[in-house]
Amino acid sequence: MSGVVVVHGGAWAIPDDMVEDSYAGVKAAACEGSSVLKKGGSALDAVEAAVRAMEDNTVFNSGHGSMLNADGEMEMDAIIMDGSTLSSGAVTSVKNIANPVSLARAVMEKTPHMLLSSRGANMFAESIGIATVPTDTLVTEYARKEWEKHTAFAFGVLEDFNSRWAHDTVGAVAVDSAGNVACATSTGGLRNKMVGRVGDSPIIGSGGYADNLCAAVSCTGHGESILKVTLARLIISHIERGKSLADSSQLSLQYMGDRVQGAGGAIVVSPSGQWAATFTTKRMAWAALDHEALWYGLNPGERFKEELSQ
Repeated sequence: MSGVVVVHGGAWAIPDDMVEDSYAGVKAAACEGSSVLKKGGSALDAVEAAVRAMEDNTVFNSGHGSMLNADGEMEMDAIIMDGSTLSSGAVTSVKNIANPVSLARAVMEKTPHMLLSSRGANMFAESIGIATVPTDTLVTEYARKEWEKHTAFAFGVLEDFNSRWAHDTVGAVAVDSAGNVACATSTGGLRNKMVGRVGDSPIIGSGGYADNLCAAVSCTGHGESILKVTLARLIISHIERGKSLADSSQLSLQYMGDRVQGAGGAIVVSPSGQWAATFTTKRMAWAALDHEALWYGLNPGERFKEELSQ
């Protein structure tokens, strides 16, 4: 079986002037992850590469381009999970790290822990030689202007989640030729969030989950709502009961909407190579590269196809 990579660039009300860059960004990230698989890399390698590509792309709210908290600072979260072993690593509230997803993988592979936060995560990064970068190199003009427009946390969050939805998370799922699945999710968090706020992205079972016995999931949307329903694991539970990937995602997102009035999205891939991209927000940029083609979309019901070059 050839591998499959699916990515998302966040579920929110993506403005029209960001549409083309969002399409291009998720397509490039899917291709980056697929290139890793074609070279013999694992699903874990592929999701890390795909998410790094989006962390390096300022159109997305992760790594470069992350949103700023109430104090005008950047606090980033990320998770990565290996479906073959259920091993996982995560970081939260890290600063001055260009690629938090790679630090999350280091937590998984180089420590006995699963989650490191704030100063401890940055200390660990320093101890293993992951360089910090100046904050100014990560903060975009867009992020700074958004922060300046919404200097009060309550106003910023209420506006985002009652009308436009926030500039959001990125994520990837993949399955390799051996049938191993993996997921990764990374975010700069809510614009103007309280200092120290942690959302769903770095929390296993909420922001992501991967299990070779079922599927890999990466979630996006309103973090507090996703945490309340443990969205990634909820999707997995429906798949375990025999429902399709798309139906499992839609049922879980609908439950989240009905139960806690939250909206979001999810990408899913199974060990057999089936995949789905589903959302209940206004838009979600996504792309998938399988044996057949490069697929992508952003608006509800949208599914474009680009044939693979021979």
